[in-house]
Amino acid sequence: MTYIDAAVLNVTEFLCHRFQRLTGRTNVWLAVQLTNLSVIVYFIWAGLSFWNTDVVLRIVVGFFCAGVFYVLTQTVFKVPIEEYENNAYRRVAKGLRNPRRVRDALLRISFLTLSIVLWYPALLAYLKLHIRIGFLSYFLVVLMTVLLYLLACDPLPPCPGRIREWLSGTAAVPGVRQPVPVDEVTRRV
Repeated sequence: MTYIDAAVLNVTEFLCHRFQRLTGRTNVWLAVQLTNLSVIVYFIWAGLSFWNTDVVLRIVVGFFCAGVFYVLTQTVFKVPIEEYENNAYRRVAKGLRNPRRVRDALLRISFLTLSIVLWYPALLAYLKLHIRIGFLSYFLVVLMTVLLYLLACDPLPPCPGRIREWLSGTAAVPGVRQPVPVDEVTRRV
């Protein structure tokens, strides 16, 4: 299973590098956005699961979700994305690989196994038994699996991204001469 994990990690890193060249955003940025998505899915899941229950139970679930949100604001959401990215850039500039590649390998393999094994039971529970919670649980397992693989990748050095260059109009068009700035013309003379 370690070979499968290494292959999936290499493909993920290749796709992250392509995404970074295209958008200028790193795998760290993408991982934070997926974390935000998983938190939103968790709160929606909790709200929908306890919508038609006793009022006291809904209040308890509401306080629990508020507590989880408070803890997230004090830990995960407290540090800006740029700081995470700068730490990753510094590590790559020193020539060091991401320590999560080795440290989180067993956790990645476990979640990858769950993602592979649980897709059919989750789909069956959703379609035949009409149990929505199983499908949402599976979705959170898949999100966590993707998140673990994204966090184990190393980013490229900072770059503006092709889409941003194209939208700003500064991208070089093949076969078309780019205008020379006035400063460079005066220096040549």
